[in-house]
Amino acid sequence: MPKFLIERDIPGAGNFTPEQLLAISKSSCSTLRGIDPEVKWITSFVTADKIFCIYIAPDEEIIRRNAFEGGFPANVITLIRSTIDPNFADA
Repeated sequence: MPKFLIERDIPGAGNFTPEQLLAISKSSCSTLRGIDPEVKWITSFVTADKIFCIYIAPDEEIIRRNAFEGGFPANVITLIRSTIDPNFADA
């Protein structure tokens, strides 16, 4: 199944409390279960004013639907074509 990088513009995200981040996480998981149980949220990276998320999903539309129903943005959705890391260089 395709893997996507989602860029979410959320001003002040880097200042969110652990409780606020937990609430966002729960909302996303709850919404995903209602849309498609095959969609997987892998991880997210919180920066000052954005959250970058990695999802496995059949297509962009299901990610947009999750964002809409969960009440958070999906400003840019990019298909991940491949991944590399330091281990790749050592192969």
